[in-house]
Amino acid sequence: MHKPKWLLIDADDTLWENNVYYEDAFEKFVDLLDHSNLTARQVREVLDEIDSIRVNGYGAVNFGRNMRACYRTLVEKPVTEQDLDEVMRLAHEILDKPIQLLEGVTETLTYLTERYHLTLFSKGHPEEQQAKVERSGVAGYFHSCRIVREKHAAAYLQVVFEHGMKADYTWMVGNSPKSDINPALQAGLGAVLVPHEMTWSFEHEEVPATSPRFQIVERFSDLQRIF
Repeated sequence: MHKPKWLLIDADDTLWENNVYYEDAFEKFVDLLDHSNLTARQVREVLDEIDSIRVNGYGAVNFGRNMRACYRTLVEKPVTEQDLDEVMRLAHEILDKPIQLLEGVTETLTYLTERYHLTLFSKGHPEEQQAKVERSGVAGYFHSCRIVREKHAAAYLQVVFEHGMKADYTWMVGNSPKSDINPALQAGLGAVLVPHEMTWSFEHEEVPATSPRFQIVERFSDLQRIF
């Protein structure tokens, strides 16, 4: 492979824990809903359908709005503002969770920033994502930070163009096949998948067979081995 000069690195569930907090909020939501016959999986199917429409976008607050819509749809008693406020409280709790860096992140970023131009490339609600970057303490390892609403091939081409990168020498690192791997490859970049067992179901997608332009590692610290 071409030796990289630029690395784009994802944030949520690549550098720090994220989806585990959403799953915890969902479990509490199921308890609050207390449906007489729907299982948690069936409630999840309804919430996923609401999530898939993307009316509210990403982020904890928007997730709360989607849970609130799900609550209105499924609850078996008259809806009160107090109930809806409680649903939103579950979402706001996500914002208060500490930023828990994944194993090996600090050491690996220290290694990478001395050798490559690093850009933190994240998607989601801009204000929420920026707040997490600032609270994480990792901003100093990166030469730049870009937060976009969606990561598609055009978004990768845009960041490559704006930062004067060359696609052949640029690699994306992340946990999401749908947002981090496949669109980066479509844009002509290399890509490294760092799987996370709690990756959001909407981010699952088939990936190509391993090739010189695509690598899979077990953990973030393995980047020190391949770069």
